[in-house]
Amino acid sequence: MSRPRALVIGGSLGGLFAANLLRTIGWDAVVFERARGDLAGRGAGLGARDELFEVMRRVGAGVGNAALGDAVGARVISRQCRDILGNIVHEVPQQAIATAWDRVYQPMREALPDEFYRSGMQLERHEASGDRVAAIFADGSREEGDLLIGADGLYSTVRAQAFPEEKPVYSGYVAWRFVVTEKDIPEALHDQAFSRMIFSFPRGELAFAIPMPPSDDGARQTKHRAQCVWFRPVDFATELPLLCTDAKGVRHGVSIPPPLIRSDLIAELREIAGATLAPHLAAFVRGAEQPILQPVFDLASKHMVRGRVALVGDSASVVRPHVATGVTKAALDAQALADALLANDDIDAALARYDRERPPFGARLVERGRWIGADIGRDKPAVELTPEPGKRLDALLRGYGAAGVIEGEPVLPARGRP
Repeated sequence: MSRPRALVIGGSLGGLFAANLLRTIGWDAVVFERARGDLAGRGAGLGARDELFEVMRRVGAGVGNAALGDAVGARVISRQCRDILGNIVHEVPQQAIATAWDRVYQPMREALPDEFYRSGMQLERHEASGDRVAAIFADGSREEGDLLIGADGLYSTVRAQAFPEEKPVYSGYVAWRFVVTEKDIPEALHDQAFSRMIFSFPRGELAFAIPMPPSDDGARQTKHRAQCVWFRPVDFATELPLLCTDAKGVRHGVSIPPPLIRSDLIAELREIAGATLAPHLAAFVRGAEQPILQPVFDLASKHMVRGRVALVGDSASVVRPHVATGVTKAALDAQALADALLANDDIDAALARYDRERPPFGARLVERGRWIGADIGRDKPAVELTPEPGKRLDALLRGYGAAGVIEGEPVLPARGRP
């Protein structure tokens, strides 16, 4: 009897989780990625939970202790808010593990044999016929299987065809990301920057820094990394196109490759950071070699299956980065899909189960991201820096990021609190 075959569209983390997990339950799974070359250099810091490490271990991706994330994580010992002068306004001793894109991507990519990963494959459309589905690519090639999995992210081609009514909505702001190592910021800041989350709340904005594990490039030239994420309101129609225009005047849609971000924009960000952010975070903005621009969208999909097409990760529900569980969600989506297929020989029945179980999870994460981002916007009042339990500041520090997900379920706001 032949093994069932899955066509996985998208070779980023969602696609790698799906393909590797399906292979563990006896499926043939092939990844088709539109980009060429290694994706390990993409992305920056990631929130992490034990569930992410457990899924990695399930596919044999070789991480350390799941409770500590020793192989791919950096410890965070507390969260603190600092004012414009650098004074600590409020601190909560909440521990966590933070990781980085490359430290998750590399072992997941190594777990999938090269013959099942095909780069330079741009999907044009998919076609269904009975219990078979086909993917048609830009080079004219065609692949068929029993299931097609959309793991092609925010701008998913699969979702656009299967669910044309489901479109991500712009939040009204962007995230600027700045990654530094110990050589990029003053030594006096190292103890704080590489062990704690540091928050700053300019009026209508939010910025924080979080440790990252060192890169796994073999050289080990740096002991520490950290990133600052700065959320700023940006008008979609008038301002975002200018941010996505390079020095030659070429507009790149609603995103831009980091090396093409104009030097005048970077200089302006550094100047504004010095005037509005806590000094610790302003140092990140000054010290980072290359900022990354990320417009923030979200989408709570009502369904994740149509026929023999299933969505995972950001191809399904798009969650704002405040929740810091995008990668964990992709891993758990892929695991739920694999578990449903393992438990039921009838593929359509398994997909129906998956479609019942997963959309509510994504919807709750989307709701939580909107709650956390509610203070960002030009017309928003400043977050009151009141260091009291139960106040908005305390709730944000305690509930920000992956800490807002308990045992796989997102903790939701209740009466203004998470």
